[in-house]
Amino acid sequence: MTREQIRCGFVGLIGQPNAGKSSLLNALVEEKVSIVTAKPQTTRRRVLGVVNRPGAQVVFVDAPGVLKAEAGLNSFLQKEAEDVIQSSDALIAVLSLDERKSEDVQRILDLVQKSAKPFLVVVTKMDLQEKVHRLIKIQEMVRNVNPAADVVDWSQNWGQAGKEQLDKIVQLASELLPLSPAPLFDTEIFTPHTVRELAAEMIREQCFEILSQELPYNLAIRIVKFDETKPKLTEIYADIVVGKTGHKTIVVGKKAETVKKIGMAARTQLEKMIGNKVFLKLEVVVRENWSTNKSLMKDLGYAIKSD
Repeated sequence: MTREQIRCGFVGLIGQPNAGKSSLLNALVEEKVSIVTAKPQTTRRRVLGVVNRPGAQVVFVDAPGVLKAEAGLNSFLQKEAEDVIQSSDALIAVLSLDERKSEDVQRILDLVQKSAKPFLVVVTKMDLQEKVHRLIKIQEMVRNVNPAADVVDWSQNWGQAGKEQLDKIVQLASELLPLSPAPLFDTEIFTPHTVRELAAEMIREQCFEILSQELPYNLAIRIVKFDETKPKLTEIYADIVVGKTGHKTIVVGKKAETVKKIGMAARTQLEKMIGNKVFLKLEVVVRENWSTNKSLMKDLGYAIKSD
């Protein structure tokens, strides 16, 4: 007797910075696996969320927003997005109703079409009533690229209607995947990322929320110690790594008020995720120009593959 096969594989979420890819991933998984802020280009590494349905396991992959860059951290982000496109079984073009330039929408559509991977389109931020008329234009652009591609509109503020659209996205995505004799991941998990990895992202998220202007883009988080040996208490020691001494002064703040605020907000999120008390100790350290130094980038987890 042959074992029944299921639809299984990776579905890359591809879009411009701030298109709503991370919000979409979290909604699909019904758990927080990817950080979400109002600032664009916050996703740095691919983030995986696993959704199981009868006869299917869909592994959604949140990729960094598509960029054009040749060096430093932005080059890593570009290559990370390109690799997600190449390694996925299918793609979702995530197009925001809020996108200002039609050429940026066209760029994403051309990317997914050129990949030769099966794809569907999700139009996000559909609650922006004053911009709903743009949906017709986007649908026309999709038809011009691939008349067979499905287009699903969605807003995270739609409640039950939004949930129905999410179910539709999962169903359509699963239909694009190959058959497999077994799921890729344990069906009990919603992400293969470790709690340690998620903790670093949650701390970085609060840096984006609390720090102003461009500073959050010039910092990284390194977990120094993650101790779960004590009952009902998780101890986390982490460095906030910045590229200039002047940045350290800003992140620490007067009488250390800013770094304390980051720590308190991050600890609240971490306790929700972990399910018990968290002791969080943050230290701000300077690594001069880390985001343009290949060796320092590698130490912080942003390794760029050699061509």
